[in-house]
Amino acid sequence: MEILASRVLFRPKDYARSVAFYRDGLGLAIAREYGGGTVFYAGQTLIELAGHGAPADGAPPFPGALWLQVRDIAAAQEQLRERGVPIARDARQEPWGLHEMHVTDPDGVTLIFVEVPEDHPLRRDSRG
Repeated sequence: MEILASRVLFRPKDYARSVAFYRDGLGLAIAREYGGGTVFYAGQTLIELAGHGAPADGAPPFPGALWLQVRDIAAAQEQLRERGVPIARDARQEPWGLHEMHVTDPDGVTLIFVEVPEDHPLRRDSRG
């Protein structure tokens, strides 16, 4: 199977509130809008909020988290605070070496903002 493109698709309970969160709170650029949906750029992927097909009451929450890499975690945290976005967990270095900060979107999805330090194995060329 050949995958040509991918994106994360959310069906928020309150479409307008979630668009405002991703557009104004996080400051993501809009890739495109269509009748009932907005697609945002998020690095090498896209986040789509669909205002149609909203989850039924009692639907299980998103089973995971959205991992978003940033260049400077401290600057990202400050920018989010300035925009009024609550920080669920302040930035800190994890035992595995990454710097991470957590934010929760209006539907309870955990967004993990990650800075990869210069000396981290993710930055090394593993081709030998």
